[in-house]
Amino acid sequence: MKLRVTLAVLGMTASVASAQEAVPQASNQWFADAQAKLEEMLQREQITGRARNVILFVADGNGVATNYATRVFTGQQDGGYGDEYVQPHEDFPYLALVKTYTTNGLTPDSAPTAAAFNSGVKAKNDVINVTDAVNVGDCAAGAEDEVALLSEIVSDAGKSVGIVSTARITHATGAAVYARTVSRDYEDDTLVPEGCDQPDIAAQLASQMNDGVIDVVFSGGRRHFLPDGETDAEGEAGSRGDGRNLIEEITGEDGTYVQTQEEFQEIDTSGVEGPILGLFEGSHMLYEADRANEPSLAEMTEAAIEVLSRDEDGYYLMVEGGRVDHANHAGNLARTVRDGRAFAEAIALADEMTEDSETLIVVTADHDHALQFNGYCGRGSDILGLCMGVNPDGIEHTGEPNLASDELPYTVAGYLNGVGSVLIEQVEVDDADISQPVDPDTGAAAGDPRPLYQGSRPMVTQEEATDLDYIQQALIPMPSETHSGTDVALYAKGPWAHLFDGTIEQNVIFHVMRYATMEAEEE
Repeated sequence: MKLRVTLAVLGMTASVASAQEAVPQASNQWFADAQAKLEEMLQREQITGRARNVILFVADGNGVATNYATRVFTGQQDGGYGDEYVQPHEDFPYLALVKTYTTNGLTPDSAPTAAAFNSGVKAKNDVINVTDAVNVGDCAAGAEDEVALLSEIVSDAGKSVGIVSTARITHATGAAVYARTVSRDYEDDTLVPEGCDQPDIAAQLASQMNDGVIDVVFSGGRRHFLPDGETDAEGEAGSRGDGRNLIEEITGEDGTYVQTQEEFQEIDTSGVEGPILGLFEGSHMLYEADRANEPSLAEMTEAAIEVLSRDEDGYYLMVEGGRVDHANHAGNLARTVRDGRAFAEAIALADEMTEDSETLIVVTADHDHALQFNGYCGRGSDILGLCMGVNPDGIEHTGEPNLASDELPYTVAGYLNGVGSVLIEQVEVDDADISQPVDPDTGAAAGDPRPLYQGSRPMVTQEEATDLDYIQQALIPMPSETHSGTDVALYAKGPWAHLFDGTIEQNVIFHVMRYATMEAEEE
């Protein structure tokens, strides 16, 4: 049986053309394209040499739904219907689904999920690179907990390490590359509670850069590195209370520090020595749609690769599209997909700059969001706009919006919860009307006052829905849209990328990256 299967596979490539001619639909373009894809897949070869480099791309909150929205948006921006477009990472040969739950959360946050990439273990929500034995905020237990990070492992082997992020570098995803903390909120010393001896996250980056573990950082978050008596290039005050200027501590005499686009462009990536620190905002970097006087994610990725690739032993680079997550939280899909497109551009550039034979590239997300899509929309409906009718006599939509049972049009995309909720708090209702019995299962005592929410969907036009600042309609009222616990996709290429297969636990990603770069046999 095994011999027959092997012979069938070996002969399949040769028979593709004849099989294509054997069926009446062979001249159909969809059929021909699928046959071509089959031939490509049959020629695919696994790369099993040791990876010199590994690049981990994480678009924060870029679940399957957000990835889909970005794909359609980009394709439509390029003049197509959108759904047929292929993003750079979607053309990678290997794919897996990743479970994102944490040890105490069906729905995760970015701290333990990003830590799973960098330490190989799952843990509780809100902690970074400590084990499940440690509770949130337990400084004493955290001090006793030993977890080695991928950055430290590869640095000990002589490799260089870089971090690129559009969020604050002390925010959860970027921090997971270098820090250990019992609370993701401990970004500087003023946020660490009295009596907790754990160093704040910014101080940990300073230590890791001074120790030579982290070599290149491009991100935001200047305020956590400056004392409260000093201001940055934009006149924003630092927030540290201990008087330390961590930027000066990191760069010293031989390091490089940049704050603006102009300073960034002056970096001699072919010859610069010492640590490189680029902090382009006091907090998070700007959304791609609003970006000014700071480099794009692709530009930062390119510079980081140029610097890190000078190391003959190779490198580990983590690149985060951090603001994909923030725009989702705001219910602002227009900015979400623009940051998603910028993320894809960084992937394409990194792929062009590296060789498949020596660089493992992994593209994934830390978690999903409560974003979903309505039906039944005709092809070419603007992903940011109204859901147009399906055209029975052609391909493109009818141009007439579908109507819901309330006789109002609806957008292609919406959120299950968030600030765009169609339910509005009735602030003018008197106390007697909002004191209602509450189900004991909710944990509130019967008779406790609670706000009464009522509402109906407002009318929305195509012009309103496609505006950059439009907030998608949502159901459940929330001050910020929430994460989702659903699986996320992972795309990979390069050495040992074929190990990413099926449905895997999130912490497995660390183990494949470590194996590919540290344990696999060299060819």
